[in-house]
This record gives sequence, C-alpha cells and structure tokens, in this order.
Amino acid sequence: MIIDHIGMAISDYDKSKKFYSKALAPLGIGLVAEVQGWAGFGKDGKPEFWFGVHEKIQNPMHIAFSAVSREEVNKFYEAAILAGAKDNGKPGVREIYHPNYYGAFVIDPDGHNIEAVCHAEENK
Repeated sequence: MIIDHIGMAISDYDKSKKFYSKALAPLGIGLVAEVQGWAGFGKDGKPEFWFGVHEKIQNPMHIAFSAVSREEVNKFYEAAILAGAKDNGKPGVREIYHPNYYGAFVIDPDGHNIEAVCHAEENK
C-alpha cells in the first residue's frame, strides 16, 4: 500500500461502523482500533482506513480496497448490499483499466463510492 492510512468524515458513527464491519469482512478487513470517536479498520492489527463523525462530510470520495481474488470482490459486493449499500457497479471485469481489473462498486451510507478490486487473472 502506498498510503499509510486514510480518514474520512461520516454522519453516523454506529451506522458506518456496522456497515463497514459487514462490507469489509469478506476482504479480511476488520475493526482494529477506536480512538476519540474514530474507527480504524485494517488487517494484522494495523488500522489503515479511519472514519469519524464530523459536521462537514467530504464530497463523495472514492476508496478502493484490495481483494486477493475475484471471489472476494463478489463476497464484498454481496455483503455491502446486504449491509445497506446501493449498487454502483456489479462485480465484473473493467477492461477500460486493464484486462484483469475485476471490481465491484457500492455507495455507502454517506454517499461515498466504495470499491473492492482484484488485479489477478481469473483462475481457470
């Protein structure tokens, strides 16, 4: 990862924590820390994705989470939709980016465009 961590403002802490706990679980990403009203999600004990309540929400952001397989992308999409996300692009190849770009896009509770993407070739 080229970014150490990222943080964004949200409108409802509990709603976002519940949403991201469910949506990111298929990617092996979970809640790692909670500090002064901010939730930090990550892997292996390192929080890299942070959010907290703020009176001003950023304009919709785009955040893409890495998936190790296309199946993880599919499971992310299903979990996010079940957690209340809106569809913004069903799982599939996006050749406009490159031939093996497999991603899925959802809109989170605050309108952010959240993606899971796998760059690996399809397993035959």
